[in-house]
Amino acid sequence: MAVPGGVLRPLPLLLLLLGLARGVEFTVKNSNNTACIMANLSANFSVTYEARSGPKTVTFELPATAKVLDSNSSCGKENASDPILTIAFRGHTLALSFTRNATRYGVQLLRFGYSLSDSEYFPNASSNGSELVDFKMDIKADIDKKYRCVSDMQVHGRNVTLTLQNTTLQAYLHNGSFSEAESHCQQDTPSPTPAPPAPPSTSSPSPPPRPESPSVSRYNVSNNNETCLLASMGLQLNVTYVLRDNTTVTRVFNINPNKTTFSGLCEAQLVTLELHSSERNTVLTLQFGTNASASQYFLQGVKLNTVLPDAREPAFAATNNSLRALQATLGNSYKCNSEERVRVTPAFSLSIFRVWVQAFRVKDDKFGSVEECPLDQDSMLIPIAVGGALAGLVLIVLIAYLIGRKRSHAGYQTI
Repeated sequence: MAVPGGVLRPLPLLLLLLGLARGVEFTVKNSNNTACIMANLSANFSVTYEARSGPKTVTFELPATAKVLDSNSSCGKENASDPILTIAFRGHTLALSFTRNATRYGVQLLRFGYSLSDSEYFPNASSNGSELVDFKMDIKADIDKKYRCVSDMQVHGRNVTLTLQNTTLQAYLHNGSFSEAESHCQQDTPSPTPAPPAPPSTSSPSPPPRPESPSVSRYNVSNNNETCLLASMGLQLNVTYVLRDNTTVTRVFNINPNKTTFSGLCEAQLVTLELHSSERNTVLTLQFGTNASASQYFLQGVKLNTVLPDAREPAFAATNNSLRALQATLGNSYKCNSEERVRVTPAFSLSIFRVWVQAFRVKDDKFGSVEECPLDQDSMLIPIAVGGALAGLVLIVLIAYLIGRKRSHAGYQTI
């Protein structure tokens, strides 16, 4: 997904106001011919597949001819099934599954099905089979409000990158049409503007002390008794937000392993570690990707959802899926004793302490050969340089002493 907390980009908004950036419209109706789901969106697909000449990547857009697949779409039944919108085009499908609670609804799962037999989209494919790819989404809106996101939302799955653009959608419709009220995505929210500094006051409260370094904990992700991720690290959240009195603060929170559970997902080109902390209802997701041509893996995506009770808007979310941190060779582990800070968005950065991690190609549940981080290598140069300087100084003093002693003896020779 696009980076939350970023500045609202003027060009897509201008196109929207001019009516030039409209996507394809889709509507799901119930047995009374009343709309229960409406959507207007554009989508881009980037798919890597096996061609006869080797791996190939193609890109294509959701065409204007795409239609609702009625046989796989439904308004859902209370306590039995959830609403689903399935879009069909050229034998491919894109399905959005909706869920709700008492106050909000959203899309947490998006499924893309594509057929390699489509020779126009997938020329010279080595097979004509079909593939299904699931994406975890974070689309949420208040009940009786439409969801609106002008910014691009990019998600990654197995061999597929999907980008939703200029999205408007709403489920659980009551009047058969879009509501006037809107819930906006985090990506469209402008970055907080720092408030002017308050005049100095002896009674002003001092900022809360920075917490100590976080406790290091061990995490692992497995699938079918095969481990795809080993990690040992301490995690610290650095969050900038606006208080109720419109002042901007930066707070630091540690992830407490004793109050945290974790889960994950192993895929061919993506490994996901998801941490659930009971403190502030925090969910921190780390995704590791690969660069097959360079035989490397790296921290590709970080996503944070948490609650800040003293914030003007307590629900805080941040996502970045285009990172390149904690990078090492496939089959090796990455280790760093120094603190590494990963800037996720202007409002959120993740500090990682004493990290030892390996994604993909984990053998016998043990870390592979270690690749040390540049920070540790630089820190080793300092004592070496200091030691070398001291040794040089001692040598100079010793030479000066010997020269002085020789001259002293020369002044007392026997006549």
